[in-house]
Amino acid sequence: MKRKVLHVLHAVGGVDVYLRLITKNLNPDTFETVIVHGKTDSRTAYFDSQNNQIKEYQIPIDREINLFKDLNSVYLLVKILRKERPDVIHSHSAKGGIIARLASIFYKVNVLHTPHAYSYLSTQSKLKKRLFLTIERGFKHINSILVATSQSELDRGLKDIGYKKSKAKLFNNSVYPIKQVPPLSIEKTWPSEYICSVGRPSFQKNIELMVDVIFEIKKSKPDIHLVLLGAGLYSPNLEYIKKKIKELDIENNITILGWIDRKDIFNIIHYSTLYLTTSRYEGLPYSVIESLAMGKAIVATNVDGNKDLVKNNFNGFLIDNANKDQISQAVLKLINDDDLRESMGENSQKFFDEKFNMEQNIKILESIYLNN
Repeated sequence: MKRKVLHVLHAVGGVDVYLRLITKNLNPDTFETVIVHGKTDSRTAYFDSQNNQIKEYQIPIDREINLFKDLNSVYLLVKILRKERPDVIHSHSAKGGIIARLASIFYKVNVLHTPHAYSYLSTQSKLKKRLFLTIERGFKHINSILVATSQSELDRGLKDIGYKKSKAKLFNNSVYPIKQVPPLSIEKTWPSEYICSVGRPSFQKNIELMVDVIFEIKKSKPDIHLVLLGAGLYSPNLEYIKKKIKELDIENNITILGWIDRKDIFNIIHYSTLYLTTSRYEGLPYSVIESLAMGKAIVATNVDGNKDLVKNNFNGFLIDNANKDQISQAVLKLINDDDLRESMGENSQKFFDEKFNMEQNIKILESIYLNN
């Protein structure tokens, strides 16, 4: 008999990518998948490895806290659970985790919870940070097993949240090797030589710092150009970023693109000189994993998620304390040293094959589903 796995999530961004990758790669002879996601998020159907469409339900699951809506979502999810009778629930991100674990009180089943970067990292407010941390610590007691996307996320689950080691598992975010780079399907409006990054303008991605870095680099390299992808559905700081770019007079040095097809993202990363990320925190970012898979040298802030993917002086540079001068110098060093950049790119490819290749790693998740 197949083991039924029911996912609960707000299906946007990297969380949606995660779900599509694992559902497309699970063994359909062993697992049956059901998906419960928000009414306002992904509109594209999900498919298994045999290209069969996966059953979906939509209930109100939004980022913002709304007590009435959230309790109603718990009620609706309980009804779905009693109808579908899953063997295990896999919840994603803070809101999906709260709704799923509350619902599991009324339908006793293990909830495998994947934070995709803990919510208490998402705010500068000490009060909110304490509140979010308290919520995570409390909910770990409700039928909860941590399935971390990275070693640093696993470490936070053990140290900050207080999961027991027996209740904490690791399944690295993973992708398939990118063996062919598809042609670009959108109009190319940027120069042939550029660096790139994927990240919505938000507190997490810290695009303000990236803009400052480009401003600094321009002083010694006037033709520096950044292609920033992902300014789409949830980009709360987009207008501020555009204003900052204009004030610094670097409009000709930055191209901002909204949500585009993943194939176009692969193309743009592949033909870039290097990959740059200035995030304040991550789960385990797919865009950086894809950069590894395509053999790119990477400059990254030394934070959760990034530090799992970039080894300093091996496949790129990790910069502490969001230091714009050090980031600028690291980018310039790689741009100006072809041999170093190529060597680091080769190391990225090797690191990907060892740790983040979906062909090997999907078996880890299947084992977690079978044994919890």
